[in-house]
Amino acid sequence: QVQLVESGGGLVQAGGSLRLSCAASGGTFSAFPMGWFRQPPGKEREFVAAISVNGGVQRYADSVKGRFTISRDNAKNMVYLQMNSLKPEDTAVYYCNRNPPIKAFWGQGTQVTVSS
Repeated sequence: QVQLVESGGGLVQAGGSLRLSCAASGGTFSAFPMGWFRQPPGKEREFVAAISVNGGVQRYADSVKGRFTISRDNAKNMVYLQMNSLKPEDTAVYYCNRNPPIKAFWGQGTQVTVSS
């Protein structure tokens, strides 16, 4: 059974940086595109970034383009999200999942709070 565990969130001031990690287990991680998604307070979950199977292609939401970088390490079954120049509107619970996401694979997520 696939399990995705996110970590690395926290409280940071506007302009700061965080690096999120996602550990995958129980499946063929390296065979699927992966993505990061987020759910701001009181809003629907939204797409943030995606990465291809071999990591060569990345795609970003317009709101994070140029500030966030997605990467993966297939040898370690890990996906990362480097977040720079954080803004208060980046405050959300962040999740990783396959891309497109599989409903059964949503984990607990990691909270990111950006103070102004």
